[in-house]
Amino acid sequence: MVTLCDVNCAARGKNSSMEEIVAVTRGLTAQETEAAYRSGIFPMGRAGANLITWHQPDPRAIMPLDKFHVPKRLARTLRHGGFTVSADRDFPGVMRACAADRPVWITPRLIDVYSELHAAGKAHSVEVWKDGALVGGLYGIHIGGVFCGESMFARETDASKVALVHLVERLRERQFEMLEVQYVTDHLAKFGAVAIPLKEYLKRLKAAQSKDCRFA
Repeated sequence: MVTLCDVNCAARGKNSSMEEIVAVTRGLTAQETEAAYRSGIFPMGRAGANLITWHQPDPRAIMPLDKFHVPKRLARTLRHGGFTVSADRDFPGVMRACAADRPVWITPRLIDVYSELHAAGKAHSVEVWKDGALVGGLYGIHIGGVFCGESMFARETDASKVALVHLVERLRERQFEMLEVQYVTDHLAKFGAVAIPLKEYLKRLKAAQSKDCRFA
């Protein structure tokens, strides 16, 4: 039986609330996950239990690709920080690193499902390297002209920010319509993230996912 306590504990794993949870299940498949993203819903795991909560926040956060802002200090880091960047080189490594910081909701089952989506070309990662070591990165889901950012990590100062800048550059080059980031945080707001009503997000999502954009 799924209890209210179970659901509440899972909801605290991110900047989430009880009101945004639209379903709770004991299982998770790649097919269900892709369908959920296409409907504006995303899953979170519950550490220590086979529990998935499905979320649809209102408002929803997006990063306008045409208004993305790179702070001056970060621009200097991009030029002189000694980082190299790749895409889809180590998706499992990025997910495991993100999960190490967020074990409450990035559970082993989520890692399995997102890795399956990655193998099918529907989930992608950006990796940041320094001296041959993976020091930062991010991952997310790709639906047509939409990239749904899931999580990021950094083992070196600014490494996750470098990953975000390169993600936006890639999405712009490939004419993506939208970068969805779930929640506006202080960190993302510095780059231009904004919150829009769920109704507006779903409208944009429906139009953008029909585009044939290629991430890789």
